[in-house]
Amino acid sequence: MKLKKTELKDFLDTKVELYNNPKFIESDPIQIPHSFSKKEDIEIISFLTATIAWGNRKSIITNAKRMVNLLDHSPFEFVMQHQDSDLEKLQHFVHRTFNGYDFIQFITSLKHIYTNHDGIEPVFAKYAEADSLQNSIHQFKQHFFEIEHLERSKKHVSDPLKNSAAKRINMFLRWMVRNDNNGVDFGIWKSLSPSQLSCPLDIHSGNVARKLGLLKRKQNDGKALAELDRNLRKLDANDPAKYDFALFGLGVFEGF
Repeated sequence: MKLKKTELKDFLDTKVELYNNPKFIESDPIQIPHSFSKKEDIEIISFLTATIAWGNRKSIITNAKRMVNLLDHSPFEFVMQHQDSDLEKLQHFVHRTFNGYDFIQFITSLKHIYTNHDGIEPVFAKYAEADSLQNSIHQFKQHFFEIEHLERSKKHVSDPLKNSAAKRINMFLRWMVRNDNNGVDFGIWKSLSPSQLSCPLDIHSGNVARKLGLLKRKQNDGKALAELDRNLRKLDANDPAKYDFALFGLGVFEGF
């Protein structure tokens, strides 16, 4: 499907309008953080939900709800005030290859980030580049695992500098940074701008992007993300990640 740039922009902008609305929340993992109002609760449960956001969406949502229950419905308080004995109940959690020991590691690492780096947002802001947060993701991973950690847990935080598309963290960043005024993305991180975001790249958005001529590279990796980034910025340099709604909606809901 080959459209002129103006036609492509009009087509995708229409799809963004269609899917970037509260109805989208009903079937999306973003519904989990929407049950919280405190900034730290939202960002912690968003980060954990995004971390397990691969596979069947129903099971992602079910298991993210289990995480909320295990954290006593107060993610920030649990992270900051837990005793070692409180972590034992997390051991039985499992979502695909993310298990209870990974969950415990993430809680411990999150406490370290809030205690020693002032929180998740300041880490990402510190290393942000003018039009990219990919280096920020790399640096966040370094800080996240600079304490004693399980080697196995490192695979659950992607590293763009190792050519990963880092789909889940880019999705998490979209949630935190974009303020869409439509009640989907939160926009609670004011130190970063939507212009710095990358569109989360997965099998759905990748396939649709290829059909629309926005992506030529066959693998969904870091190089493909950079290519998609460049092309989406030509359509809207101020808010390129909004096209996630269009590409994802076309792929999942319309079988485009």
